[in-house]
Amino acid sequence: MAVRAVRGAVQLERDEAGHMDQQVGALLTAILERNGLTADDLISIWFTATPDLHSDFPAAAARKLGIVDVPLICAQELDIAGAMPRVVRILAHIESDRPRAGINHVYLGAAAALRKDIAQ
Repeated sequence: MAVRAVRGAVQLERDEAGHMDQQVGALLTAILERNGLTADDLISIWFTATPDLHSDFPAAAARKLGIVDVPLICAQELDIAGAMPRVVRILAHIESDRPRAGINHVYLGAAAALRKDIAQ
């Protein structure tokens, strides 16, 4: 079994904890479903949030989904002028038999504009 990385992002409509939970939960669920993964396939997940998000830790959404024994960490994105606001990004390390080219990266809603080259 190989170690692979899968990316994803979602833009929030507003900075509210419940909304963040919902949107990050939807992103994580989509990443798992589109790659045929379960929580047991996860090695670790990095979450980043743009500097304008303060309401909660994005990783809290993973815990609420039942992902409780996977190492998670949150960090802040660089504050770049003109960057898309209110974005949570994910970099998940997984165990998978899929080739690198078979990994489905997930960019939901407006965040699809961030990586048109790899968004599924």
